[in-house]
Formats: sequence, structure tokens, C-alpha cells
Amino acid sequence: MKALVFHGSGMSAWEDVPDPGIEDSTDAVVRVEAVTICGTDLHILKGDVPEVSPGTVLGHEAVGEIVEVGSDVRGVRPGDRVLVSCITACGRCRFCREGAYGQCRGGGGWILGHLINGTQAEYVRVPHADLSTHLLPGAVDSKDAVLLADIFPTAYEVGVLNGHVTPGDTVVVVGTGPIGLATIATAGFFTPEKIIAVDLDQFRLDAAKNLGADAVALPGDEAEQLVEDLTLGLGADVVIEAVGVPESFELCTRMVRPGGHVANVGVHGKPATLHLEDLWIKDVTITTGLVDTHSTPTLLRMMAAGRLPASSMVTHTFSLGDMEQAYDVFSRAAGTGALKVVLGEPQHDEVTLKTS
Repeated sequence: MKALVFHGSGMSAWEDVPDPGIEDSTDAVVRVEAVTICGTDLHILKGDVPEVSPGTVLGHEAVGEIVEVGSDVRGVRPGDRVLVSCITACGRCRFCREGAYGQCRGGGGWILGHLINGTQAEYVRVPHADLSTHLLPGAVDSKDAVLLADIFPTAYEVGVLNGHVTPGDTVVVVGTGPIGLATIATAGFFTPEKIIAVDLDQFRLDAAKNLGADAVALPGDEAEQLVEDLTLGLGADVVIEAVGVPESFELCTRMVRPGGHVANVGVHGKPATLHLEDLWIKDVTITTGLVDTHSTPTLLRMMAAGRLPASSMVTHTFSLGDMEQAYDVFSRAAGTGALKVVLGEPQHDEVTLKTS
């Protein structure tokens, strides 16, 4: 089969690799119908994730058809169309029993495209298939459903739920890439009074407005002044960091009100200063986290009911064989206007997000 293989910092190739097979009795093999590219994949290609060994197939998000299952798999069978979760769950360890699947100690957690071969391929082996795949209704389109593998659960759980968004809140989302946009969309479930989006890119700010942001601002003084004006000097109830750089995290801590929540979603590669000399007296709660995907069934029902605006976030579609071109487009998002790119069965022309 063909797959995108990591060959070390700055090096990858769409090339022939052996087909995956059943290795453990709880495995399933999935024929991939749709995959997407995550910002984490770009970090891997830059050499920022040293746990990924050269020779690993990248990718941790997919939709596809079950073609083979191990003898202990009970929840899915060949022919089923499934969502492959970015998080693998054994279901038996302490953390899985608590629903904290991202911290699985039984051979799960984030392993696809990280510690084992991933989903950016024609076929993928999925360990612990009963808890790590989700049956898809026929009405849910594959290119929409694949966004439930990672970005929507991550935004909802690590951003909105960890941030304790409640009705009437003022919510600030710093960073309107795919995760930030999914955060804006799912924060709307809780009817906040105002959602403020902060980003450097006007195209992404326009996308944020389409997904429910009430106001937008550039980072820095403009954002801080807007939050102060809209909250009469109080500060935001919830501030969600969706970038992963020190400046954005520190901006979040300056915009939160006393007693408020800062929910960090962004993946940080450098230390950020925690100004406890200012924060200790403000009763601020700061949370971090890796997604657990416990919310995936709920989000899937919301998507099936037409209440999750996933399709508007897909700006480009490609065939699987165009993987290297798709990476190029996604990695140059500032110039290409890419939000999410989806690859799968042979596609027609690229789809461009409508912002009006």
C-alpha cells in the first residue's frame, strides 16, 4: 500500500509500505476513506516530537471501512464504516476507567502516527478497536466526520469544558486556526453572551465570525483593550489559548477576570512565563490537557443532527495520492487560506471556504 512515511526532520515521502495486519486480538484493520492533516503532524516533520521514529507512517485522524478484525473485537465488524479516533483506549487501566483515555496506560493514548504507524495511508491498523473506533451513520459525510477524530473533541474538551463555559459568559479564544474555530463553534453550545476571537490573520478572523464570534481583534494591546471595553474593565470569564506560543498564553492570563478560567489547548514547544506575582491574588484557574475523546459520541450526534458546522472548515480537498501537495498547502496556510484539508477518494477541484 501507499503511505506518508516520516524519514527524519524535514523529510517524508508518499511511498510503498507493507500492508498492516492483525497483530493483537483487539485490533482492526481499516481501509482509509478520508484523512486530514493536523498541526501536530507539522511539528513532527520539523523534528519537534522526538518520540516519532524515522519510518513511522504519520497521521492520527481517519474515516474508513473495517476490513478485518481480531478475535476479541465485538463492537465492529468488516463492512462497518467508522471514525478512527486520534486517541486509542484499552478500556481497562485506571485512566480509561475514569474516561481519561488520553492518559491510557494499557497501550493506548496518542499512539497513531506517534508511537505506531498512523492513518495517512491506504490502510491502518487500529489497536483496541472497540473503544478506539466509532460507527458512523450513513447521513454523516466522511469529510465532515474526520474532523471529529481530533479537532472538535480537543476544542470541546480541553477548551470549552475545561474552561467551564456557562451561559452569559464572555469567552475569548486566542488563535483561530482549526482548533480555535472548533472552540468557537462548540462554545456556542453554552450560549455565552459574547465570544471574542483573537488572531493575526484576517481570513481566519472572518471564518471565526462565520462560526459564531461576536467580535474580533488583533493580538496584544488591541485585544486587551477590546476585552476591557466589552466587560467594563472586569475581564473575560473564560480565555482559551489555541496557539501554543508563550506570547499568546501570557496574553490570555492578562485578559481573564478574577475568578475566571484560562484553558490552554495549544501545544507549546517553548517555556511560557507564569506571572504568579500578578495571578496569585486573582483566584484564576489554569488548565491544560490532552484530549480524551470521551465527548466524541455526543459530538457525532450533534453532527448527525446538523448542529455542528464542520463542513465550513474544510477549505481544500485532495486525493490520497496528493498527500505531499496537501502538506504543502496546509503548511503555507497564511498564503493558501487553508483551514482544514481533507484527503480521500479521488476528488474534483479544491473547495474554498466562503466567508460572506
